[in-house]
Amino acid sequence: MSLLEIENVTRRFGGLVAVDGVTTRVEAGELVGLIGPNGAGKTTLFNLISGFTPLSAGAVRFKGEPIQGLKPHRIAARGMSRTFQNLRVFPNMSVFDNVSVGAVGAMGQSAFAAVFGRRARADAISARTWEALERVGLGGVAEDLAANLSYGKRKYLEIARALAMKPELLILDEPAAGLNDSETADLARFIRSLNGEGLSIMLVEHDMNLVMGICSRVVVLASGRKIADAEPAAVRADPAVLEAYLGVDE
Repeated sequence: MSLLEIENVTRRFGGLVAVDGVTTRVEAGELVGLIGPNGAGKTTLFNLISGFTPLSAGAVRFKGEPIQGLKPHRIAARGMSRTFQNLRVFPNMSVFDNVSVGAVGAMGQSAFAAVFGRRARADAISARTWEALERVGLGGVAEDLAANLSYGKRKYLEIARALAMKPELLILDEPAAGLNDSETADLARFIRSLNGEGLSIMLVEHDMNLVMGICSRVVVLASGRKIADAEPAAVRADPAVLEAYLGVDE
């Protein structure tokens, strides 16, 4: 049984088929890349997996149980968390409070109850928050407003919020977008280290050096369809991939 199973997943928006019968999986401990040209359906597929967009057809199973039709917070509570292509940071909240949102969600209660409820519960949420902040290197700026962070640090802030949920599968949507080469290299090492600790990861990314350098398997979409699903070396050499995404001259 795979950790995540995606079977013939389809999403239609009127007459447009954004994702067309995609089947793939993520094994426990895997680091899987999802690539494709703009408009290929990558983010839509992530939204289908995580419950933000309903399926038109197909099935998604997580840890052997069907999750299609569940609300995003229900899926997250089962052990799947994600980041977003467009950062969803609360700029006027502290760094600590931004991350505690993830910890509160994982604990299955409201922020009000976390603050005014049982002390042990609040302590557990605080501990999760600090652990996630320290893991991404933001412990020293926990009390700063999120608005004061650089763009690159905001990327780590969103990852910290996802990590505070203690996921078994972390989904990253273009984590390197907007980063310079040095920041991207640091991010690649960080993602690899998370995977080395046993966390399963699936990421969408346009930076091919990052994807090919850290992923054990790469899934390629084009016009909503899966055209490749193999180790990085095989994907690089696949004529269909070269034509659709990487460029025939490569």
